[in-house]
Amino acid sequence: PRLALDSPQLALDRYMIVRCGFAAIAEDAMNLRNTVTLVALLAMAVPVAAQDAVAKLVNADGESVGKVTFHQGAQGVVLAVDAHSLPPGAHGIHLHTVGSCAPDFTASKGHVNTTQRKHGLLNPDGPDSGDLPNLHVAADGRAKAEFYNTRIDIRHEAQSHRGVPALLDEDGAAVVIHANPDDHVSQPIGGAGGRIACGVVENAAGD
Repeated sequence: PRLALDSPQLALDRYMIVRCGFAAIAEDAMNLRNTVTLVALLAMAVPVAAQDAVAKLVNADGESVGKVTFHQGAQGVVLAVDAHSLPPGAHGIHLHTVGSCAPDFTASKGHVNTTQRKHGLLNPDGPDSGDLPNLHVAADGRAKAEFYNTRIDIRHEAQSHRGVPALLDEDGAAVVIHANPDDHVSQPIGGAGGRIACGVVENAAGD
């Protein structure tokens, strides 16, 4: 027989349905919390690429203007530039063959170029190992960029079979930022002009 709307049995059935519904919601919430916790723990466990080397940039007055970090990959090196207090606009940035910025930036000598290639990413007889794309500085003097260079390694032992020069060799290397943009073709430095910032490539802390 059909139960009346105010039947105690119908009221009990409704109560049980609601109770079961809340239990299911609570279980779903617990599962969601556990999932979020697991995702967070996995995110914490994902390794972040450690810097293998660093060059602390200074200007002509010896003031800090940022840094370049170097990360060794299987077939090349990622350079991450984080600079400030630079003139806005495009600037040539190169890797130089001697790890010295004193007494002036010319101490870093010429580009890393063991193969004697011509300068310029767009030069049919280039590029040399120290060539990089231009660094673009914002109106506030800041610049962040990443470059990938397959023509260098950080250390000789990193990928010795590749036969490319190592930045941390006997006389080291330096990063130099120039006053003007690099046209990537003309010699010897693409018209990049004077040297406005320099940083010696060194082992990262803890190495």
